[in-house]
Amino acid sequence: MRLLIAAGVAFIACTSIAFAQDDIMASRYGNTTVVKMSNGTEVHFFYNADHTFTGNVIGMDYKMKGTWAVNGDKICSTYDVPPPGVTNPQCNAIEAHKVGDTWQADGRTITLVGGVQ
Repeated sequence: MRLLIAAGVAFIACTSIAFAQDDIMASRYGNTTVVKMSNGTEVHFFYNADHTFTGNVIGMDYKMKGTWAVNGDKICSTYDVPPPGVTNPQCNAIEAHKVGDTWQADGRTITLVGGVQ
């Protein structure tokens, strides 16, 4: 019986590891996605494994929240209240990154920073 339970626990652990490796967003959970717009505006996004997100515009009292979903090579964010000029859902290209990476996308500079900042 113990062997059966141990085998079941090992299977679940391996399945969880495999799932995390397949989750393109896994590196973002518990970390901060910093988006710098071409006009100098900086936005910090916090993505959760339950497909929710929050965010704030640095230097302004503007908070965002909503849900996200990966659809192929796109991440689609649906804001509870969309920011001015943004339509729901807003879909952008997504690719895997690790903490410390900086890349360009849609005219923005994006950095994945460790922890919640």
